[in-house]
Amino acid sequence: MALFCIRRYGEEAGQEAEAEDRARVLLQRLQHQARARQQQKQREAPPQGREGPGGAGLSPAGQPGEGKGKGKRESESEEQPGAHRQKKRKTKPEPRSSSEERAGTEEAADGSIRTEKKANRRKSKVQRERTEADSEEDIKQQDNRNSFKNKSNKRRKADEETEGDETEKKESSEKAEGSKTTEEELPLVASGEGANAPSSMMILGDYDAKPVQKVQPFLPQWLAEPKRVQKRIRDNLCPVRDVPGIHPQLLKKLQRNGIDSFFPVQAEVIPAILQSAANGYLLGRGGYRPKDICVSAPTGSGKTLSFVIPIVQVLLDRVVCHVRALVVLPTKELAQQVSKVFNIYTDGTGLKVVLITGQKSFAKEQEMLVEKKVTGYCSLADIVVATPGRLTDHINQTPGFSLTQLRFLVVDEADRMIDDMHQNCLNQIVKAAFQGENYSGSNMLFQRTKPGPLTAASSCSPQIPLQKLLFSATLTQDPEKLQQLDLFQPRLFTSVYSEKNRDGTETEQDTNNKYTLPEGLSQCYVPCDLNSKPLLLLYFMLKMNFTRVLCFTNSREASHRLFLLVQAFGGIPVAEFSSRLTPNERKRTMKEFEQGKIQLLISTDATARGIDVKRVNYVINYDAPQFIRTYVHRVGRTARAGEAGVAFSLVLRIQERRFLRMLRDAGIRDIKKHPVKGNSLKPLVQQYEGALCKLEKTVKSERAQKRA
Repeated sequence: MALFCIRRYGEEAGQEAEAEDRARVLLQRLQHQARARQQQKQREAPPQGREGPGGAGLSPAGQPGEGKGKGKRESESEEQPGAHRQKKRKTKPEPRSSSEERAGTEEAADGSIRTEKKANRRKSKVQRERTEADSEEDIKQQDNRNSFKNKSNKRRKADEETEGDETEKKESSEKAEGSKTTEEELPLVASGEGANAPSSMMILGDYDAKPVQKVQPFLPQWLAEPKRVQKRIRDNLCPVRDVPGIHPQLLKKLQRNGIDSFFPVQAEVIPAILQSAANGYLLGRGGYRPKDICVSAPTGSGKTLSFVIPIVQVLLDRVVCHVRALVVLPTKELAQQVSKVFNIYTDGTGLKVVLITGQKSFAKEQEMLVEKKVTGYCSLADIVVATPGRLTDHINQTPGFSLTQLRFLVVDEADRMIDDMHQNCLNQIVKAAFQGENYSGSNMLFQRTKPGPLTAASSCSPQIPLQKLLFSATLTQDPEKLQQLDLFQPRLFTSVYSEKNRDGTETEQDTNNKYTLPEGLSQCYVPCDLNSKPLLLLYFMLKMNFTRVLCFTNSREASHRLFLLVQAFGGIPVAEFSSRLTPNERKRTMKEFEQGKIQLLISTDATARGIDVKRVNYVINYDAPQFIRTYVHRVGRTARAGEAGVAFSLVLRIQERRFLRMLRDAGIRDIKKHPVKGNSLKPLVQQYEGALCKLEKTVKSERAQKRA
């Protein structure tokens, strides 16, 4: 049997070590056995000046006086990759003597002519395609193995006797011969010892270069195929009367508040929530548990009214007061805003809305939530609007505060809630909603248990389902994070652009963008250095005559120092809005800004989340945001409800590349570069330097007051 060890293109030692070592050992063994056979033949034949046909061009290694012949014969053996004990042709043919013919009779008798033809054919093929090992050559080599198998069995005994003598000679020539033979094909005939080796070909060569396939993210069906809502507000308004299922009492309140049309998001989400509660508290559509709803829409698209209207309508017919709707928001200001909207539409309905954000004492909030009577505790709230920390305190410490009758759980700014997971607030809410109590009598019929598989037994005892409503302008699409919310067959509503073609049809745009921005928003960025940022802000306010500007910084300290600097410069009605102010001061500041008494409001990200600041013409990112979601919420304070607005970002030159890449990765590509020449800032430098001196004195005096 023969072993073929093919190395393509002289590949380096990057192959599998085990296969290469095994091939080399077998190769050396076969070479050693071939030399031993040649020695045996030379002992039997008389010494001649030239080789006989049975010599195969090989001589014993290491014999004195045959160095040149050896080198010549080795080179010839490399050029002619034939099997051992096979006849080889010399470069200069000479007439053969009778003694040489008798010495080679034993091998030539079995068809020397056929063997020479095969060798010549194989030699020409190797020279033409030396680096390939195709199937036709394999078939020929298999024929050679079958033809020489009988001969190898006869010479097995002689090979075993001469194997020990040639061990030392083999080691000395191992490296030289191994490096040469691995570059060409080496079809060898296996001896009796190699007969047990596997007959299949072993190839040691290059792997085909294949392009790396990019792994595509796999999303659940509800994320991959959402319900698409039009983002162009002005072109897709829906009259209030055209939305089915809205209670007449709420229609009057909407008209009284100047709302004649719904935004596209409201026109889609309101009917979906009403349909899930069409059969009352206990059953969803078709008698099944209602699906959870997720809404991802730009800032200012009317998400708050999307859940206020259906929740109020579902609870209009309630008889006993229980907490049936809970709205969780990340900031106090946003909670106050949502509570205000609920109070507008529950006025005159008997529904009670309670706000718990920590602005009042804990005992006062407990009095607003529950009342203790002779028969036990009684709930005083139908709808609770809360921040996560304060809500957790009341769940753990307020006696009688129960969520076992909770029907709607609304999570506004859901992406921030998922990331922060304030004290594991959402899990505590769900646990409190399904917390078992010792019911007795008829109340045991409506005891709530955590939902499981739908069976006949679980359908016999109806219970109030818990439906989750998630809203955000930057709702995450990470299934691992959404898994924390334990959503039930969720439905996703997301906003897209649509453009009209010439034939009247509409084509959706921006379907692959990660986030969507308001329709009327224009975006610009200004490359600058650190020292020119305050001058640029002053230039926009004084030279460009910007009005109603909301300016964002990354920290409370930066906001305060910038406020003091602009105040010291003079000529600009300015105020700051951060956690340094008390709730009443913040409320008063926001009111003055909406009235136009303040033209520049310097704020931290406290106002970036969901707060509806009216009539903001410009947003200036004094400090470039580090995260794309922060950018989306900041610039979303302007261009709300279909209005126009402009957002400027002051970006350091070392931040420019990262800032643009962050926007590009989120699908935001319509931002323009707006450079400001240094000559435009020179008229402000002298007054600016005086303001810096005043700022230094003010900061020193504030530090002294803190120490005192």
